Amino acid sequence: MVKHMDRLSSVDASFLAQEREGSHMHIGGLLIFEGPAPTREEFEAHLETRLHLVPRYRQKVSFPRFEMGRPLWVDDPSFNLGYHVRHTALPEPGSVEQLRLLAGRIFSQRLDRSKPLWELWLVEGYDRDKFVIINKTHHSLVDGVSGSDLTTVLFDLEREGTEVPAPERTWSPSPEPSDADVVAKGVGELATTPLSLARRALGAVATPRHTVERAGEAAAGIGEVVWGGLSPAPQTPLNGPIGPHRRMTWARVPLADLRAVKKKLGGTINDVFLTVVTGALHHWLRSRGVRTEGLEIRSAVPLSVRLAGDEDALGNQITIMIGRLPTFADDALERHGLVKESMKDLKESKQALGAEVIASLEDFAPPTIFAQASRLHFSTRMYNLLTTNVPGPQFPLYLLGSEMLELVPIAFLAPEQRLAVASMSYNGSVTISLIGDYDAMPDLETLADLVIDELAVLRDAAKPDKMATATS
Repeated sequence: MVKHMDRLSSVDASFLAQEREGSHMHIGGLLIFEGPAPTREEFEAHLETRLHLVPRYRQKVSFPRFEMGRPLWVDDPSFNLGYHVRHTALPEPGSVEQLRLLAGRIFSQRLDRSKPLWELWLVEGYDRDKFVIINKTHHSLVDGVSGSDLTTVLFDLEREGTEVPAPERTWSPSPEPSDADVVAKGVGELATTPLSLARRALGAVATPRHTVERAGEAAAGIGEVVWGGLSPAPQTPLNGPIGPHRRMTWARVPLADLRAVKKKLGGTINDVFLTVVTGALHHWLRSRGVRTEGLEIRSAVPLSVRLAGDEDALGNQITIMIGRLPTFADDALERHGLVKESMKDLKESKQALGAEVIASLEDFAPPTIFAQASRLHFSTRMYNLLTTNVPGPQFPLYLLGSEMLELVPIAFLAPEQRLAVASMSYNGSVTISLIGDYDAMPDLETLADLVIDELAVLRDAAKPDKMATATS
């Protein structure tokens, strides 16, 4: 349940703490609809009828003075829907290149922390008769999994629309807390920290065998995370200083193609996605003059720890695992086999548990220590880039009677991360998007073309006659 003056979790707060050095911690999506576009007034009126279903979207972040605890979610007494809804149009001819340029500019600008951390852009004039919604939300507010579920709140399952129950009462913001109120809440929570730790200790005493087993697994997991930090990721053009400006591109492929490769080669859809990314990076690195012999790129792979029944909960319930992408391999089938084995080993490891334990310990850390500890989640010593694959709805969604034709996920760049790759399926298709630093990734379109080429190569290599030749 969303409440006034909720404390951000350590994971949520880490996205705010590490928003620095040109790194913007907002994520989102670009949603393409059949036309014609609704008017701004129609769009705002539609959102107004749904906003009570996502009450966090009327709250902003309050930062305690003197670093007395993590930030709080507080009601925004001056909330204005018109501020968060932006309306623009592409010039003629409304090409995909113009849309990519606009999206890159929108995601180059940091969200205003004095207001709720989201924007929706209504874009007219795309591809003659289509319109676009660009969603931009701070990562502290929503993760990729719950973000996809919120589309069922904002959009309809039928063209005729869905009747949404009216709110039980009209929204009225709680009074904005004073600095003294925020500090007092922080002091009170610091005072209860020993009690929370004591309750955990009593629980451990009550179930000693389970506690010992869990502690052993957690210790092993923490060891794996620490070892990953001590064994740094390789130096490549993927890492280095970044500015605030972004480039963006994407490629759309049939979900059936990925499923066909999965059926022939085994593994998961995510294994196919990572293999395609690995192959594209293999060729791209060589085009940059990088020798790939023996080179393994390290990828941060977000893992949802969201429990069944928590699908509608806002906030981040994720942890990070570090996967190894075999960019040294020259053959597509070999790359798939290595990725499949690497991901299998990763799932069987205790790395995710270790990262989750470290994140939970940060909940009890003093703010100054927390700010340093949160850098672990984004350290370039541990990984070279972010890759994320989120399954989306396999049925059409509608907005005011218009069908959504395409859904483009948009990731973020952590400090000194020049590239991030996101994939999301929707209604029979998969869109793989790339976001890069504007100055460091002038060849982002080349990399996107390599993604398409690599899927074609992998699909062709997975044909029975090619597999027989490869194994003979």
